[in-house]
Amino acid sequence: MSKGGKQPKQPATPAPDNPRCGFIAVIGAPNAGKSTLVNALVGAKVSIVSHKVQTTRAPLRGIAIEGDSQLVFIDTPGLFAPKRALETAMVDSAWGGAKDADIVVLVVDAQKGIEEDVERILERLKDARSPIIVALNKVDRVSAKQKLLALAGEIEKRIPVQTVFMLAAISADGVPDLKRYLAEHVPPGPWHYPADDLSDAPLRMLAAETTREKIFHRLHDELPYSSTVETTDWQERKDGSVRIEQTIYVTRAGQKAIVLGKGGQTIKQISMDARRELSALLDRTVHLFLFVKVREGWQSDPERYREMGLEPPKK
Repeated sequence: MSKGGKQPKQPATPAPDNPRCGFIAVIGAPNAGKSTLVNALVGAKVSIVSHKVQTTRAPLRGIAIEGDSQLVFIDTPGLFAPKRALETAMVDSAWGGAKDADIVVLVVDAQKGIEEDVERILERLKDARSPIIVALNKVDRVSAKQKLLALAGEIEKRIPVQTVFMLAAISADGVPDLKRYLAEHVPPGPWHYPADDLSDAPLRMLAAETTREKIFHRLHDELPYSSTVETTDWQERKDGSVRIEQTIYVTRAGQKAIVLGKGGQTIKQISMDARRELSALLDRTVHLFLFVKVREGWQSDPERYREMGLEPPKK
């Protein structure tokens, strides 16, 4: 039995004579487009994306090569005012990622501007030690360019900013310029990861995140936030395929019925969607088996937090 198989790879790049390497925290308010930007910077899907807020729960690292530089992007949970223990753990992990980074990229939804969550982030970044780059995202949705310039100017008044990029992460417009800038400004030093790695997340976690994304896409209201996914078994088979078992935990019996759907149709569709993406990710046949269990206290279970890569909140 394997503990997670091989990571997806990018084309091999020989290590340069004068390498540079840096950790770049990508932070912002929920739904600013952080995960979409990280995926565009890496050139592959390493983080789940949904139109719903607070999709990312734990920092995930995506790895990209640009010239002589290895860029390690930390996709963090959205920063907001937490109300529950899980939300507190998510926000703490996001700020932890920003604190340890060589560069911080603050992603701001150009359409929404400086809303309450962004206000809170700007206040906390006033005394940041790491260089801050601002990425105004979704600029394709703003027709008045003067509004973009005014927004950039207002942010630059509030926090120490190295430079501002205007981009549309979903189409990758403007992303290459940001990537080149980051490659030039990460510190000199050896690469931390093999040249062809795309992510440092265990495949078991990436597989669970893939299924969790499909739950977000298929189900609505509060259910996705009351659910989590764990990869419980991973078996490499002799024919080159992989057999994966996952458990979807929910907090109430009524939620289990929603996940299963009438005649098991909803979970069947979730499984098909996840299996299709995992097969592409792993470049081989995937046999995916999903189970749904009710675990009322999972959001206060320290073990569930560790499975998600989060530190349990201190009581």
